[in-house]
Amino acid sequence: MLDIFEFFGEFSYFGIFLVLIGVNAAPILMPPSWIILTSFYLLDPSLNVVFLAMIGATGATLGRFVLKKISGLFRKFVAEEQKSNLDMIGDYLNRKKYGYLIASFLFGATPLPSNMLFITYGLMRAKNVGIYVGFWFGRTISYIVMIYFGNAVLTPFLEIFEDRLTGILLIDGVGIGMIVLFASINWTVLITERKIKFVKPKIWRF
Repeated sequence: MLDIFEFFGEFSYFGIFLVLIGVNAAPILMPPSWIILTSFYLLDPSLNVVFLAMIGATGATLGRFVLKKISGLFRKFVAEEQKSNLDMIGDYLNRKKYGYLIASFLFGATPLPSNMLFITYGLMRAKNVGIYVGFWFGRTISYIVMIYFGNAVLTPFLEIFEDRLTGILLIDGVGIGMIVLFASINWTVLITERKIKFVKPKIWRF
């Protein structure tokens, strides 16, 4: 892992940009982007934190754009009930002037993994520039905070998960759990009747 950081670190910001695109284009089994950016900064403290965060957010946004496009190809395998559920959410967000922008910003401003968010956007076939604008600004802010407090946050995180694969799998597990919960909500009832109702999440049809 250290060799990878050193190799791409030779290309400075451009190398970091490429790493962030690749990591965020993958659906699972990738470390959180903030860990990667913080690691690059700890290897080279001469990097400008704000510019590094902006480069990271740009790479992450482009990567998630690719992931969203790929995920949209799998919509044909989604059960009809869940398609209707996803379309209801999409219609609701489209009716709100800044619906997608606010949703993406709030998600991007946290260190939570965003892969499942963009997989969901892909399955919804969401088309709104606010998705990327909100995510970019949210990620930029969160990256600045995480890089500034890198030593205080990264070291305890890695100590908890000495086996980094275990940490990555746990994070992905949380993300998958979130999308299952998301799919279990009857969004038609929630949006039209303001009541929370759960349904059995039959996501895929074969």
